[in-house]
Amino acid sequence: MVCHRYYPDIGGVETHVREISERLVQRGFDVEVVCTDQAWKYPEYENHNGVRITRFKSLAPKNAFYFAPQVYFYFREHVFDIVHAHNYHAFPAFFASSATKDRLIFTPHYHGGSHSRFRNLLLKPYQWFGRSIFENAEKVVCVSKYEMKVIENDFQVPGSKLVHIPNGVNPEDFKDVKEMKNDSKTVLYAGRLESYKGIQYLIEALPLLEGYRLRIIGKGSYEKDLRDLALKLKVNSRIDWLKDIERKELISHFRSAHVFVNLSTFEAYGITVAEALACGTPCIVATGGALEEFIDGESCVGLGYPIDVEALARVIESRKRIAPRKMPDWDDITRKLVGIYSR
Repeated sequence: MVCHRYYPDIGGVETHVREISERLVQRGFDVEVVCTDQAWKYPEYENHNGVRITRFKSLAPKNAFYFAPQVYFYFREHVFDIVHAHNYHAFPAFFASSATKDRLIFTPHYHGGSHSRFRNLLLKPYQWFGRSIFENAEKVVCVSKYEMKVIENDFQVPGSKLVHIPNGVNPEDFKDVKEMKNDSKTVLYAGRLESYKGIQYLIEALPLLEGYRLRIIGKGSYEKDLRDLALKLKVNSRIDWLKDIERKELISHFRSAHVFVNLSTFEAYGITVAEALACGTPCIVATGGALEEFIDGESCVGLGYPIDVEALARVIESRKRIAPRKMPDWDDITRKLVGIYSR
């Protein structure tokens, strides 16, 4: 496995790689994750739950691209049966695909753009490098049909090379998790705190939502702006700010919320939405991207950009508790990947 970061770092790609890597070990595979350490704080070599981890120090200005040419030389010197590279938006996948002579599988986690001016500036010249990963890959695994469509359009990858295997949830995470007692109805967001995630619209809607609290779980570069907005609108006393919580506590928040909202404009899948739906919590998502694939008009509804804050408040108030929605689980996902590896 090749990715930009791995456990204990968290994020969508990091979770995806960890879930399938540990299950591959349980199935008897010898799995090594080659990743980077942009903070220069983790051991270079480590073993976690049977997964061997090799980390190289990287340069990642504003958490972008994770430049680590050592990855290239590592794959020139080592032989693997299969190299499964992850994340188009970071250099490790490019370095591994350029160096390896082994079978290459690529999961891009690609959402068709970037979410900051700095990354957009670098993205166009990077496309020259990134395109070669698709050319070198035997199969390209897409986590959503939206991602498949965007990759076909942006990189002219033939449909015969593309495979749709979504992200999963872990059913064990949802066992014996009790709801929290809330005095108010809770609107929940969990994920990175960045402007493109649309959390600001939840804060703007809060003055219209009498009897509701907003719970924000996560951290990121946009946190100060969000806190300043909450103070400006005089709703900070109705917002819970949480970060670095345990997995069971996170699931408990999912289960206890009146509604979960993710208005992100850049997602290849949306794993937090899947987890909220698996808990029986109704969701509101942004239309026009991969999150749209969760919309069924009942358990999950969509809002288009530009976001109308009054409409958002009305939709939040109209949501009702749902039955837990069956989502793909990581065992199924791993089994499908093994099928690709075995061909």
